[in-house]
Amino acid sequence: MIQADKLTKKFSRGIDEVIAVNGLSFTVQPGEVFGLLGPNGAGKTTTLRMILGLIQPTSGQVVVDGFDVAADPEEVKRRIGYASVSVGVYPWLTAREMLMFVADLYDLEPEYANSRIEYLADTLSFQPLLERRCATLSTGEKQRVNLARALVHEPPAMLLDEPTTGLDVLGSSVVFDYVSYLREQNKAVIVCTHRLDEAERICDRFGLLHQGKLHREGTVSELLSDSGHSNLTDLFLGMLRQQTANE
Repeated sequence: MIQADKLTKKFSRGIDEVIAVNGLSFTVQPGEVFGLLGPNGAGKTTTLRMILGLIQPTSGQVVVDGFDVAADPEEVKRRIGYASVSVGVYPWLTAREMLMFVADLYDLEPEYANSRIEYLADTLSFQPLLERRCATLSTGEKQRVNLARALVHEPPAMLLDEPTTGLDVLGSSVVFDYVSYLREQNKAVIVCTHRLDEAERICDRFGLLHQGKLHREGTVSELLSDSGHSNLTDLFLGMLRQQTANE
C-alpha cells in the first residue's frame, strides 16, 4: 500500500548541506501499523511530508496504492489521511461544519458527507460535540474531531504524526483506540513518534530512525531478540550510544 524506496532529502543552509533523510526504504501493507520511531530531528516529519507530496525528495520514490507521489500527487492525497496535534480546528465553526468543509475539499457529495460524519461521530464517540463550536472543545475533544477529519474521505492509508503529544492519559487512549480501528478497517498506517513506550502498544512493526537513516527494522521480538534488551526504549538508547561512539 505504501512503498518508500531510497528516499533522500537534502536542505541547503547557507553554504552547508543538511541531509534530513538518507536513503530511507520501507513498505507498509494494508492492515499494518508501522512505527517510524526516532528522536526529534531524526527525519520523521520530513519523511511524512514527502509521502504526502508536500515536499519533493532529492532522490528516491514513494508509491501509495499504486500511484507515484511525484507523478500523481493529487491522486495520492485522495488516498491518504493525515492526523497530528499540530493540525488545528477552525474555532468559529462547529465540529460538523468543519468536517463538512473538509469533505467538500475532497468533492464528496453533501448527502454522503453527512452520513459519513454521523458514522464517524458514532464510531469515535463524539456525537454530542457535532453542533458545538470548535473553540469550546477541550484538547482531547478537538483531537477526536481531527481524527475524524482524517477519515472523512475514506482513505486506504493513514499517517499519524506524534498523535499523542500534549494529550493526557484519557486523550492518548482515544488515539490508541483509533489506531485499533484503523487496523480493523485494513488501513495501512504509519505512526511517527518519539514515544517508544506508546509505540510498543499500537504498532505491528517498527523502523528505528536516527539522523535520517533507518538503522533497524522489524517486529518487537525481531528487534529485541539479538539486542539483549527487554524493551524498545533501552534498545534505541543503546543504538544511539553506539552511533555516538562510532562518530
